[in-house]
Amino acid sequence: MTLTSEARQRLANVRMVKPEIANAIEEYIIQIASAGRLKKIIDDDQLKQMLSSVQEKKRDFTIRRI
Repeated sequence: MTLTSEARQRLANVRMVKPEIANAIEEYIIQIASAGRLKKIIDDDQLKQMLSSVQEKKRDFTIRRI
């Protein structure tokens, strides 16, 4: 993969907590690389953007006591 050392470390940290998200990111990177759309090395900021797009949105809820 073409990741900076910071991005590689972040992906390793994500893999320890949520391996399914790390696998999804790796598959996405492989897809864009094989399609020829990967022009440069992926840095930490770009990886953060990928992670936020892959993660599902959390629902906020509030418990009110009556």
